[in-house]
Amino acid sequence: MDTTRMRTWAEIDLTALEHNYRTLRAMLPRECRFLGLCKANAYGHGAAVIGHTLERLGADMLAVACVSEAEELRQSGVKLPILCLGETPEELIPLLLELDVTQMVEDLETGRRLSAAAQRAGRTLRVHVKLDTGMSRLGFLWEAGREEETADEIARLCRLPGLEAEGLFTHFADADGSEAYTMAQFDRFLAARAALEERGIAFKICHCASSAAVLQYPCTYLDMVRPGLVLYGWYPAEELKGLDGPGLEPVMAVKSRVAAVRSLPKGTPVSYGRTAVLERDSRIAVVPVGYGDGYPRSLSNRMVMRVCGVECPIVGRVCMDMCMLDVTDVPGVQAGDVAVVYDGPLLERAARLAGTIPYELMCDVNPRVPRVYRPEDRAEA
Repeated sequence: MDTTRMRTWAEIDLTALEHNYRTLRAMLPRECRFLGLCKANAYGHGAAVIGHTLERLGADMLAVACVSEAEELRQSGVKLPILCLGETPEELIPLLLELDVTQMVEDLETGRRLSAAAQRAGRTLRVHVKLDTGMSRLGFLWEAGREEETADEIARLCRLPGLEAEGLFTHFADADGSEAYTMAQFDRFLAARAALEERGIAFKICHCASSAAVLQYPCTYLDMVRPGLVLYGWYPAEELKGLDGPGLEPVMAVKSRVAAVRSLPKGTPVSYGRTAVLERDSRIAVVPVGYGDGYPRSLSNRMVMRVCGVECPIVGRVCMDMCMLDVTDVPGVQAGDVAVVYDGPLLERAARLAGTIPYELMCDVNPRVPRVYRPEDRAEA
C-alpha cells in the first residue's frame, strides 16, 4: 500500500508477527494448543488480517472480548474456533450459535440462559467455564470453605442440555509480579479440576497461561496457552525481557509525514495555552498526528519523535490532529519527510511518560489511522 498520500499510518510487520508466533510455539509441548488474542482489534493491529495470519501460521483458536468482534472475524472469512471471553447479552446468544463461537460462562444462571437459547435453536453451544481463582473479575469463585458447593454448581452447569462444556480456564492476576500469588491461583485451579473429575466432569481444554505465564511458568501451560501482548512483541514487565529465547519483535510502528516546516523567532509561544515559548530562533515541524489519532495529550512538551534518524522534542501541547516538533538541529527537514511516532523504544518511552502500558497506547491508535501491512503479499483479510 502506497503511504505517500497518508498523513499518518500504522505499519504492521507480519514477518515480526510470524517470528513471535514461532518463537512462542517452540516453547510449548507438541500437544499444547495455541490461542491467539484478537480482542480490541487485535490490540490495535487489525483483527481480520491478524486473524487470517494466525490461521495460516497454524494457531488452534482465537479469542475476542465480545460477539461483535467474533462477527468481524467470521465475516472476513476466519474459520478457526473463536472463544468469546466476555459476557454476551441474551438477545445475542443466537448470533453466537450462528457464528459457531464458543462462549465463556461464569455462573450457573448464565449457563441456564445459554442452555435455554441453545435448546430453542435446536443447537449445541460450546462453552468454556471461567473459574475465579484470584482475579476477582468474572468466574465461579473458588474460595476456601465453598469448594464442594462450587464444584457441584459447575457440574450442574456442565450437564445442562444444549451445552458442550469443552473448556475450563482461569486468569492470573499477577503473573508478571508475584510467583507466590500466581502459584496459589494455579493450585486452586488444579484443585477445582480434580474436584470436577471426581464428579465425572472432564474438560478437553484446560488453560491458564496468558503472556506473562507463557514466558515464566511452563507448568501452567496445560492443554492450551493464551498469548496476547507477547504475540505482538511486547513484554508484560521490563524484567521479563530475555526470558523467551531469541527475543520478541514489536509488530507495530506508527509513522506520520511532516506537513510543514516553519522558521519562528525566539520568544514565540507554541500551541494551545502557550505552554512552550521558544528559547531560540527555531525551525518547527508540524506533524499531522494528535490525540484524535490516539496520541496522548499528556505527552505534550515531554516526548520525542524521530525525524531523519534524530529524536526531535514535541513543543507545546499536542492538538487533536497535529503536534509540533523542534527540528532546529536536524538540517534539511522538509514537508513530506517521515516522522516515526512509535517504534519499539519510542512506544515504551511514551508509555512510561504517560503513566501507562505499551498495549494501552497500541489499542488507542484510532481507526482513522490506516493499517499498512508488510509484506503486502501476506496480508489477507
